[in-house]
Amino acid sequence: MRLDALDKDIINALSGDISGSKQPYKDIAEQLGVSEEELLARVRGYRDKGLLRRMGAMIAHRVAGVDANGMIVWDVPEGKVEEIGSKLASAREVTHCYARTRSPEWPYNLYTMVHGRSRKMCEQVAERLSNEVGIKSFKVVFSTREFKKTSPRYFVK
Repeated sequence: MRLDALDKDIINALSGDISGSKQPYKDIAEQLGVSEEELLARVRGYRDKGLLRRMGAMIAHRVAGVDANGMIVWDVPEGKVEEIGSKLASAREVTHCYARTRSPEWPYNLYTMVHGRSRKMCEQVAERLSNEVGIKSFKVVFSTREFKKTSPRYFVK
């Protein structure tokens, strides 16, 4: 799919914070100088062509009382990464799941992020997931400080 200047402007507008108004798409359309119908038609086109997979909200989790972020790093046999990754990704507590290349100093090749009200809660989730997928070699690495949390920007002007 070839993107024109308006497509890029729409994607930029949708990549940032969306207003809390009752008609956020109308607001975006007005900012871009197009009708709400045209904006929504293009967004549907992005979805239908596979360019847009989903839209979602990012919650200020610390404000909501979710104080612990646990990155669970897993040492998964190479031939099982796809299978185990799919199982872990389907767990409701897992918000991110990535396969990565190992390094000699760091044997972990699968990463899952979980959030909880406490470190203990995240550790309990990790233990349960470990039992479910049969991988015993893992660590939970916790965030200690958040420096930035934004949506990705694809077409910066």
